[in-house]
Amino acid sequence: MKVYTYSEARQKLSKVLDIARSEEVIIKRRGGETFTLLFKKSPKSPFDVPGIKTGATTKDIIDAVRESRSRVAEQNDGADA
Repeated sequence: MKVYTYSEARQKLSKVLDIARSEEVIIKRRGGETFTLLFKKSPKSPFDVPGIKTGATTKDIIDAVRESRSRVAEQNDGADA
């Protein structure tokens, strides 16, 4: 655990943050308040997925989207009746 005064932490912020990646860092203020820095990894995006190989062409994908949309439109038209 590393302990810094507020002034030290402010002057060496980059170093303090690097240290906080691997161990606890405490910053003390003149009035006696203490703060703990906590490193938090950014969560991965749910869209960060590996690609897949497929034989589908752009035309195949567009046709599938159009077909899906037309089915939804037909269902909505039937619900309005």
